[in-house]
Amino acid sequence: MADTNKPLLIKRYASRRLYNTETSDYVTLEDIAVFIREGREVQIVDLKSGDDLTRQYLLQIIAEHESRGESVLPVDVLTDLVRSYTSQAASVVPQFLQASFEMLREGQSKAMENMGKANPMANMPGFDAMRAQQEAFFKAMTGGLIPGANNATKESDDDLDAIKDQLSALQEKLSKMGK
Repeated sequence: MADTNKPLLIKRYASRRLYNTETSDYVTLEDIAVFIREGREVQIVDLKSGDDLTRQYLLQIIAEHESRGESVLPVDVLTDLVRSYTSQAASVVPQFLQASFEMLREGQSKAMENMGKANPMANMPGFDAMRAQQEAFFKAMTGGLIPGANNATKESDDDLDAIKDQLSALQEKLSKMGK
């Protein structure tokens, strides 16, 4: 069993093939993305020079997902990132992004924890459906970006409309209960 506390070492050979040192086999960028989604830290190094290539490959994984229509980063955010490389903001942006993702991760954990705790709303009709929708929302918001988060599945427009209708019905019931 591999030690998941230390980063998974991937070596890049001169042929540009990526080698998983734990399983002694070659891996693809998608395999690396799966390791990361499962919460595993990954380090990619060039076999010959020893250079750390992790950042380069992580950016490539993001670019491939974005090019396939799995857009997570709005164009405005991407534009601002490009601008930050040529401005004074470059020194602040990495810390800001790291803090933002940490807050998102903590918020997701707390919300899921609170949804699971015994609370008076748990006995309310429709609470389970509302909780399932909340979990789906968090998965959709964080899938692929947050370590350990499951990859959200794409729902059809009909499914989204059904969820909106259910949410509207729940809100209506809640407002009636409050009166």
